[in-house]
Amino acid sequence: MSAATIQRLALGLLVLGGLFGQAIASTNASAENWAEKMFSETKHDFRIVGRGTTAEHHFEFRNIYEEEVHVAAVRSSCGCTTPTVSKDSLATHETASIVATLNTSTFIGQKAATITVVFDQPYYAEVQLSVSGYIRTDVTFEPSEIDFGEARPGQPQDRKITISHRGNPGWRIQDVRSHCSDLQVKLSQPVVKPGLVQYEMEVRMKESMPEGDIRERLTLVSNDTQFPAIEMAVAGRVRPTISVSPAAVSLGTASVGETVGKRLLVRADDEFEIREVRCIDERFSFEIPKGKKKLHFLQMKFTAGDTPDRIAQKIEIVTDLPGDKTAECVATGTIR
Repeated sequence: MSAATIQRLALGLLVLGGLFGQAIASTNASAENWAEKMFSETKHDFRIVGRGTTAEHHFEFRNIYEEEVHVAAVRSSCGCTTPTVSKDSLATHETASIVATLNTSTFIGQKAATITVVFDQPYYAEVQLSVSGYIRTDVTFEPSEIDFGEARPGQPQDRKITISHRGNPGWRIQDVRSHCSDLQVKLSQPVVKPGLVQYEMEVRMKESMPEGDIRERLTLVSNDTQFPAIEMAVAGRVRPTISVSPAAVSLGTASVGETVGKRLLVRADDEFEIREVRCIDERFSFEIPKGKKKLHFLQMKFTAGDTPDRIAQKIEIVTDLPGDKTAECVATGTIR
């Protein structure tokens, strides 16, 4: 083999190697992109929070794909933030959260962390989430957050919290701001003691608070020129007027022509009647129970067609509760 031939072969291998490397890089970028598309946000700033207070943020993600998604691990670059996952396996249309908790009891000052979420299904990918915040030592809350617990729709709730500032006796809260119109705040006059300023604050959850999880925050605005604002967490849940369980129904893998049966539990605080069940897929059928009850068992059947398919179908249960309240669930499965 001549020297010129060897040079041409070497050049060809270099070109192929470069193209192969580009293909791998493109595949990796694509893998990361599919996972990141599930997240509604990837950055959060806790801003300024008090020592020992609750500081959590939920990075929500939703499986927008036909395949099941699985979170293999979550890790943080800094001990100032602890990450957890609310649910590690998601079927189509299911949602979950990566919960980032700022460790305000053991860290102070400006902190930042990168949370890495590792997926191993349907194939490997990593998503990086960023959090930051400043933890003050001179302001504390007792209790550490406003937590309304679980309440019925339209049921107001009241909570009290003590705000303490140690240091400057001239420190004052000038305003309390909320991004939620369904919260009402009442602040007492300050109690001033040597080296201590305290406020009692009452927070009301109004009857208009919508159903679902409450993840709000209040911003306290003070006369501190260096750190004028400090954040306070507000948590709780207004349970749905009506709910269905399971919210995600797995049909498993059905053979062509096979019928799969499932039972749904539909419940509410008040007696109700199921008026109809809506589903655009004619392969689903339902046996609607009669009468008014607080709890109904709804029989669902799915009859597989004669061709392989992936199923991801929304089911809507309509009741006679005020406003024709509905409950929804998602049925997923495979026809082989």
